[in-house]
Amino acid sequence: MNLERRAPRRERQRARRALTPDPDGLRLLTSTDGVDFARAAVGQCGGEVISARLDHIDHQPGRGTSVLYSCDVNWPGSRRLELVGLTWRAGGLNPADLDAEVFHDDNHEVAAWIYPEDPDLPGLARATVVDQVLALLLEHRLVPVSCDASQLSLQMVSYRPRARAVVRASLRAAGSNRPAMVFYLKAFTAADGPRALRRLEMMGRAGLPVARLLAATDDQLLVLAALDGQPMAHHIFDESPAVSGDQLVGLLDELPAGLLDLPRRPAWADAVGHYADMVAGQLPAAGDRAREVARVVGAAADTAPAEEPTHGDFHEGQLFLSGGRVSGLLDVEAAGPGRRVDDLACMIAHLSTVQHMDAGQAARTEVLIRRLLASFDARVDPVQLRLRAAGVAISLASGPYQEQAPDWKHQTLGILAGAENLIRRAEQL
Repeated sequence: MNLERRAPRRERQRARRALTPDPDGLRLLTSTDGVDFARAAVGQCGGEVISARLDHIDHQPGRGTSVLYSCDVNWPGSRRLELVGLTWRAGGLNPADLDAEVFHDDNHEVAAWIYPEDPDLPGLARATVVDQVLALLLEHRLVPVSCDASQLSLQMVSYRPRARAVVRASLRAAGSNRPAMVFYLKAFTAADGPRALRRLEMMGRAGLPVARLLAATDDQLLVLAALDGQPMAHHIFDESPAVSGDQLVGLLDELPAGLLDLPRRPAWADAVGHYADMVAGQLPAAGDRAREVARVVGAAADTAPAEEPTHGDFHEGQLFLSGGRVSGLLDVEAAGPGRRVDDLACMIAHLSTVQHMDAGQAARTEVLIRRLLASFDARVDPVQLRLRAAGVAISLASGPYQEQAPDWKHQTLGILAGAENLIRRAEQL
């Protein structure tokens, strides 16, 4: 389909775009051109976009960009918000992109879809339909046969376009508004689904407190039981830390040795240069600072073999606490061989870059960080711990822009300052 017939370009827009380097499609998809592609995708389905705003940006420098637009759409007989996804790739669209609608303008080819029809997440669409989710739960005998669709509600917990999504399914008891049962449906790509399933099963057999697997489907959905307790993220401002560093180190030391047989995923800090370039592209004024952090972290990189089982994305949002113990561990799909220092650095980086804190919250978080460092320093090299944490922090600095937070520039600078502070902590040892 030719986009030009649906949304003609103004000549000055074409000229400006042709003169502006855009090696990964970021400017294309985040400009009025991106809105035009979203309008075309909705129009192809019979709707009309009344307004649109950027909701999410996944920018891969030099490789490509995917975005989500939140669109107010007039459909025949109704009006509602829709998420419209767009992807542009420097090397041309891939086979999965062709499962979406493909639009062209004078110089570009863009894949477009309307949530939940993500071309890389085959199970997501049915995970958002109450009748289909109920049928899945009934098929696996997870709910009583007497349940009907009126008792089930669905809520999107998270969605990263072209990568993964989580939907919460809450089943109310008959005659009640309170959920009697809660399930989580995780949608994966065809490549990531089997990897996630293998790691979840391995860690469950090892006795780790991972979510109980209730069902796995051919369209890459995992149905998981809810975890006990509350996220550690809810406790970081407690007067007294709710978990000790020794407990966290102990949990990681229980990771099964079988993870060493799996492919290694590079640690967040290994890609610090890539993330510094992302920050520089998003906020050019901060580019030199981000790249200086990357230089320091890279210059001190540990070249020791990656010979320990690791979680791969270990932070306060991945842990559940109950009764003074760790009761749950989430998102194990990145688990594999690595270095313990990188798991511990991930935790320190996240806690060191929390935004929007008042003075009291900042003080309590600092107490928690210092207590965790005291334990972690006994397990790994203290200098490497802080430097690797600075590298992780640079990866986090791109997050506010990707999520299109209203104050993303302020948050980015705050996270960058946290990374620089971690380097100063290392230099003081």
